[in-house]
Amino acid sequence: MAASFKINTFRAFSSRNYRLFFSGQSISLMGTWMQKTSVSWIVYVMTDSNFMVGLTMFATQFPSFLFSLFGGVVSDRYDRFKVLLTTQILSLIQSVLLTILILTKHYTVFEILAISVILGIINAFDVPARHSLIYEMVDKKEDLSNAIALNSSMVNLAKIVGPVFAGIVLEKFGAGICFGLNAVSFIAVIISLLMMRFKKPIPHNSSKKVGREFKDGFNYLKATPSIGLVILFLGIMSFLVLPYTALLPYYANVIFKGHASTFGYLNGFIGVGAIGGAIFLASIKPGANLRKILLVSTLIFGIGLILFSHITVFWVACLCAIIAGFGMMTQVTVSNTIIQTTVSPEMRGRVISYFAMAFFGMLPLGALMIGGLSKLIGAPNTILAEGIAALVVFGVFYYLMQQYMIKKKKEEESDTDDALIENI
Repeated sequence: MAASFKINTFRAFSSRNYRLFFSGQSISLMGTWMQKTSVSWIVYVMTDSNFMVGLTMFATQFPSFLFSLFGGVVSDRYDRFKVLLTTQILSLIQSVLLTILILTKHYTVFEILAISVILGIINAFDVPARHSLIYEMVDKKEDLSNAIALNSSMVNLAKIVGPVFAGIVLEKFGAGICFGLNAVSFIAVIISLLMMRFKKPIPHNSSKKVGREFKDGFNYLKATPSIGLVILFLGIMSFLVLPYTALLPYYANVIFKGHASTFGYLNGFIGVGAIGGAIFLASIKPGANLRKILLVSTLIFGIGLILFSHITVFWVACLCAIIAGFGMMTQVTVSNTIIQTTVSPEMRGRVISYFAMAFFGMLPLGALMIGGLSKLIGAPNTILAEGIAALVVFGVFYYLMQQYMIKKKKEEESDTDDALIENI
């Protein structure tokens, strides 16, 4: 049974390119989460403001919202491997600039925000290319959903190790070392990309105008509600619920009377839940009802936030953080899996760019709202409201998905009747 679990859970590793990608990204993402944690903590310590932490998230992610559609077109038009390699090199340069800025000890919050904006623009091109390229890394396309789940487990393992390690390094050595380690970590993923071997890329048709390609992507989503509804769902969750992480520095510093390491542990326990969710998804067999899993994970996410919101005992809060992390990661990963396994290949980059807009674009707007709301009603009440919002979204989309399935069933029955009439 253990052997069967291992084969089913890690079957995407049979593809050489995916193994290389997984190993290189594992190292790089740990550095990325060290940087994210360090930036949030530095900004909070400098300003003592949840709003400024939210603004930092906004500065990093809103540019992704603005440019992601263009990034999707680039991913569909050009060699995705070269696009991804370029974005990783640019990310390395961005991280080096941030390291130099911090080590000189002559920096302001707005300089940090400016460099964060640069990273956001790079990510607008990186995300569509990276997620689209996973499809090409996997030799057996039936292993795609497993590859996506394993990719999420990699991200969330980094969420565990990166923030905890960042908290320790922040206290012992300072933020400059955190950013420097992130810069070094990009070397691993660049090397892994250079070691990959792909078939000769199929030339993409780039004769259409960019505006026309934008419109084609939008029309495709309108004509494919099974994907469009999932992206809408994720966008609403990203705006109302996912920005709860902007309030974690407040919990670490004020509610739990801790320091940078406390903040790192909170992020780490969210990562524990998230990696548990990723392993769960990697273990499910092909053909599972992913939309049902999406809804149930939203319910778990909301309950986890409600439980976490007013807890003042650290270890109990960590348990609640695990629950919330499980629901959050499962929800986002299932959304990505539904999209990747049903989208037409020629639309992959553009549809993933809409996914990125919903996830990375609405998140910073939500972070600004959450940061402002917490000043009015307090951080605990804000996270409580986010948990309740998750339950409301669960109810609304449960109804919408039920209506979609009923409509789809009627259409299938109508098509069957028409076929029978033609045969007669």
